[in-house]
Amino acid sequence: MASLAAELGVSRTTVSNAYNRPDQLSPELRRRVLETARRLGYPGPDPVARSLRTRKAGAVGLLLTENLSYAFRDPAALGFLEGLALACEGAGQGLHLVPVNPEREDVAAVHRAGVDGFVVYSVPDDDPHLAAVLSRPVPTVIADQPHIEGVDRVGIDDGTAITELAKKLIALGHRRIGVVCMRLARDRNDGFAPVDRQQNAHFHVQRTRLGGLAAAFATVGVEWASVPVVERFDHSSAMGASAAAQLLDADSQLTALICTSDILALGALAEARRRGLRVPQDLTITGFDGIADAERAGLTTVRQPVLEKGKAAGRLLLSPSERTRPRSITLETEFLPGTTSAAPRTAEERWFGP
Repeated sequence: MASLAAELGVSRTTVSNAYNRPDQLSPELRRRVLETARRLGYPGPDPVARSLRTRKAGAVGLLLTENLSYAFRDPAALGFLEGLALACEGAGQGLHLVPVNPEREDVAAVHRAGVDGFVVYSVPDDDPHLAAVLSRPVPTVIADQPHIEGVDRVGIDDGTAITELAKKLIALGHRRIGVVCMRLARDRNDGFAPVDRQQNAHFHVQRTRLGGLAAAFATVGVEWASVPVVERFDHSSAMGASAAAQLLDADSQLTALICTSDILALGALAEARRRGLRVPQDLTITGFDGIADAERAGLTTVRQPVLEKGKAAGRLLLSPSERTRPRSITLETEFLPGTTSAAPRTAEERWFGP
């Protein structure tokens, strides 16, 4: 930079402004600086050195306790990511993805991340990567889960949303139900989840949704301990299909499968078709999220505004207002009746199953 300034007969500050504050120079002077820099082989200020000097990285870190591909494969995560990216664009900030394997405890990626703040996307309350984020002296916003005292958060009212869905099924007459849920803890469990595991789940979104279902069905005399709940660690339609198969193999008289995500529900729909079951005449299937594929399939579900959730998380993190107390944003959800729910079949109706 000193050599370039001497070549041009200007100050080092002028050279720096050509890269960092172009509005401080005339277009002609900035053009001269950049052209001379190219001729001399000067690539511009070193970004690492600049961040050390300014103590600003110019980027927001997004912590995902999933492999990197998950952010681009899961529709709800992708919608959230888009919303957060839009908020970062509006503030002139970059976005640094910090994905970590959910079955490992290596927190080095969190400590290495050169970011000015973190958005944490839906992790369990005992996650070591979350603890590593909170140990950093930078602002943090949590999206969905967990609730941490003193930390900004954006999410939905999962309890109210799932209760509304449960009431719809109860009104239709469903009492013999099965549930397919996402992972409840960091340990892998691909099978039935007993009540104590549900109630002690470290993923509070799943815990809240299961608790809301239990409370709603208890009002019509359904003992929750008798309701089979199958958990899947990996979140995919294939896992939804296998979980539905496990439930239907255990009790072929179930009249409804309630899935805690649309991805799992789409898998359950595929398994129902494979068995020759009519949906909703033989089996009601519901989801949660309101992703585009679910709406195209006519799935009965709850839509949550994932794009707006990402935007809100970014705005909270990047807001210049003073953070004298933790802030929380709760977004509205919408029940979508779809075409995959109906009154349960009766014993007199013809059975079309296998």
